[in-house]
Amino acid sequence: MTKVKMTPSEAFVETLVAEGVKYAFGIVGSAYEDPLDMFPDAGIRFIPVAHEQAAAHAADGMARVTAKPQICIGQNGPGAANFVSAMVAAYWAHSPVVAITPETGSMGLGTGGFQELDQMAMFEKQTVYQVRVPQPQRMAELTRRAFYMAKNFNGPTQLNIPRDLFYGLCTDEIYETPIIKRGAGSMEDLESAAKLIAEAKYPVIVSGGGVSQADAISEIQALAEFITAPVVNSYLHNDTFPASHVLACGPIGYCGSKAAMRTIKKADLVIALGTRLGPFGTLPQYDMAYWPENAKLIQCDVNISALGLSKKADVYSSGDVKEFSTLLLKRVQELLPNLEKNAARLADVQKEKENWDNEIDGQSSGSQSHPMHPRRFHKEWTRVLPKETIVATDIGNNSSMINAYLKFEGVRQHISALSWGNCGFAYGAALGCKIGKPDVPVIAFQGDGAFGISGLAEVMTAVREDIPVIAIVATNDEWGAEKKNQVDFFDNRYVGTNLPGNPDYAKLAEDMGALGIRIDHPDQVGDAVKEAIASGRPCVINAIVQGGKEVLAEPFRKDALEMPVRYLDKYAHLNAK
Repeated sequence: MTKVKMTPSEAFVETLVAEGVKYAFGIVGSAYEDPLDMFPDAGIRFIPVAHEQAAAHAADGMARVTAKPQICIGQNGPGAANFVSAMVAAYWAHSPVVAITPETGSMGLGTGGFQELDQMAMFEKQTVYQVRVPQPQRMAELTRRAFYMAKNFNGPTQLNIPRDLFYGLCTDEIYETPIIKRGAGSMEDLESAAKLIAEAKYPVIVSGGGVSQADAISEIQALAEFITAPVVNSYLHNDTFPASHVLACGPIGYCGSKAAMRTIKKADLVIALGTRLGPFGTLPQYDMAYWPENAKLIQCDVNISALGLSKKADVYSSGDVKEFSTLLLKRVQELLPNLEKNAARLADVQKEKENWDNEIDGQSSGSQSHPMHPRRFHKEWTRVLPKETIVATDIGNNSSMINAYLKFEGVRQHISALSWGNCGFAYGAALGCKIGKPDVPVIAFQGDGAFGISGLAEVMTAVREDIPVIAIVATNDEWGAEKKNQVDFFDNRYVGTNLPGNPDYAKLAEDMGALGIRIDHPDQVGDAVKEAIASGRPCVINAIVQGGKEVLAEPFRKDALEMPVRYLDKYAHLNAK
């Protein structure tokens, strides 16, 4: 390949093109206006957002649904700092976001100049790779490296560029970096896993986010069917096994499926595929300690640092979950050539699912309106979604409650804030999802608190850029998850959890140029969602739902709170009763 004389800005932009970048999310800033000037001619569409956090979430959402690295870029200093929270979300989602952070000029570093900030330290713990470009001649090389590491370590990277290094002259070559295949991992580990499966009486599969990322559902399904293993989704990864499958039990974790938790509790062998088994996603729920502590455990994850992090396994495998599962099934078939379907286990799974369906249907059957009962609302809007719909979910009481209602048939459809749990995630992520998958409906689900953080301002982005995201806002005038803690631990003393006087978000959406729909009765829900999808426009559905202690979900952090004790006389009356 011939080296070509070019400016560092040209080397930077041409490397983005070689890596397949077609969109850049951010807010314009003087620190990178030289390469920005070339974006249109290079075929890169710049999407200006209202806040840089949404830019990084959009890049994250698009990366998750396309399985390709995506970029966010902003002004040095305060602009780059606004990426931080969203980059943590991408880190825990193993999402290949490349954050491009121009910084103050190289000759001014350390002088406390305008908008100067140590931008490397901020991202050190939430990236799989970060680099500061030290010389203009290394621009293409290190830009490539940021993409290579994002692809192959499956996580966010930071490319930090002193703003003066976009100028000058360099001679370089431009090419796309490869993805390195990982294989199935150790054959010795695979043999040990196959033997454990052959000996198991009640194996259960935990299908994690890695299954969706590896597009490995068919391989997991084939393994589950051969050994008649019930399958549970890991926490907030409801898209890792077809919900309609006879062996599908639903998600474990907060506000998940009791059928899944009761089923895994019976396991004598857990086969954890593509998951780190995050500690929050395996905590007791519904006053039930469901994790089978005495069961054998097989854990396969492509990321070696995830193995054994929160659970001690009997067999670890650091391999691609798709290839591992394929070879594991082949070996189990060799060990158990005459294995028949386990009818008793199938019947047991069906019974657990029916019991849970009946329980949750009972909770969701109320016809209350003005405002709606939240569970009836969730039942209504989730049941009318086309099967290909992508749903980005936020954090909070109602966003967590829908964990029991969201069901998917394919991969990369449930895009959530996961264990980082930052309010304001969903709308920005949905913008990126819709750009990445323009032909399918994309829903951003948020409570009114989270929507106020980010969604409301970014409706302007959706309208201006013609990105037809549908926001569903559960408006109950409260921070419900924290209010539940005040109910259970602080004798119904509410401090900071009530949000009275919310505006009508549907009217605000109309003022911004979007479609706005206000609903407060269960009979309106299905039609509203269908209208929003059919409109092809950005839309905000303002759903007025009941708040208060009668309808709040399980305590969000029951594991991390204690009943209060007060010793000073002025606070003594606040002691728990």
